[in-house]
Amino acid sequence: MAALQAARWHAGGPQAPEGLSGSARPLGLAALLAAAADRHPDRVAFVDQPDKPDWSGRPAITWTFAAAREIAARLTAGLQALRLPPRSPVGLCMAGMAESHLTLMAIEQAGHLPCLLPVTWDEGRLLQAVEAAQMQAVITQGQLGDERPAERLCRVAARYFPLRFIAAFGPQVPDGVITLDRIVLDHRGDTASFGGAEVAGLVTFTGEELPRPVLRDGDALTAAAALCLVPARIEPGDRIVSLLPPADLRGLVPGLAAALLSGATLESHAVFDSATLAAALDREAPVHLVAPGWMEPGLARTAIAARLRSLHLVHRAPVRLSARVPGRPGIVDIVVFDETALVAGRRDANDVALLLAAPERVAAGGLLRIRREPDGRLAFTGPAAAARLLHRGIVRDESVDDWRVSRFTTTLLAGVATAVTEV
Repeated sequence: MAALQAARWHAGGPQAPEGLSGSARPLGLAALLAAAADRHPDRVAFVDQPDKPDWSGRPAITWTFAAAREIAARLTAGLQALRLPPRSPVGLCMAGMAESHLTLMAIEQAGHLPCLLPVTWDEGRLLQAVEAAQMQAVITQGQLGDERPAERLCRVAARYFPLRFIAAFGPQVPDGVITLDRIVLDHRGDTASFGGAEVAGLVTFTGEELPRPVLRDGDALTAAAALCLVPARIEPGDRIVSLLPPADLRGLVPGLAAALLSGATLESHAVFDSATLAAALDREAPVHLVAPGWMEPGLARTAIAARLRSLHLVHRAPVRLSARVPGRPGIVDIVVFDETALVAGRRDANDVALLLAAPERVAAGGLLRIRREPDGRLAFTGPAAAARLLHRGIVRDESVDDWRVSRFTTTLLAGVATAVTEV
């Protein structure tokens, strides 16, 4: 049984999308987009931040599922024209906007391995990541405010010769860089077959000093998204407004992956602006806000929480949990352990402080299990934690069995986890 089916059932959704029910091979984000486009072509999939033209030079567009699939299929055709070997690592270095989401699915559909590079990284860190994952191509954008990501990647390519192709969305696309706007206009993608490719996986990066690539196999991203959807109670047609960049597990899972799995609309705010955010939250339709955990005190001093169906606060371990407001309704806490796993709980029900205090009770429908090692460290197993380190393109499995041992433990007080600390 595909993890996609299990993910939908445990998220409280209906049966698996038509055309996917009998599949046992890995199914990724492109398959979710295709299924939604078949069933609800006119439903809105992605909404660009209204002030997007100010910092990217690109228009703000509202994309239906049908339009999103069409453009993603065209991008797929353009990537396939590069004739890269199957499962080639392809970097994606973009801000959180609709083009980034569509490109991620196009890389996946083309049979390659998307490697998520934070667009804020400097040239040195990008070079380390590109070399560590052995990337042969990188897709980026020409302008991000005063920054020029495409020019930065050109300098990286000059220092790492195996990086053969750089492609970018305009404006400000340097000479020698493939212009993706032209590909979108010139290519007619095969929407009939879009979503049917086997998933090579997804690479994100961990490590403070040296970026280390982490490979997530097949349905692992979908399974992790289901863990967020169980306490989130997101319905098809709801809106997810995300303030987190989709460059790692922390931003990708509760944003793009959760939206596609639930059938919700995703509006990403790549550049934070309080007035723009307030206007977005005032629109009709139930809204679920995804924000970094450190924003909770600031959000509590506003009237934003009263306008939300739910507030998802994402915490990167290590984190202190005792400072949160206990029992506050409508808040979902998500604790991310590097790029290995995440644990989610609703504050007025199964709070993460209770789940992490007794990790053996976390069943999550078989998607994730947690145990405490003899030295106190937390270990994870299950489809939602199927992550392995890569070293120069070679998978390195550092676990003795199927359990992934983290570098984190919990501080307990009266049967409650008050903090997640580093060993």
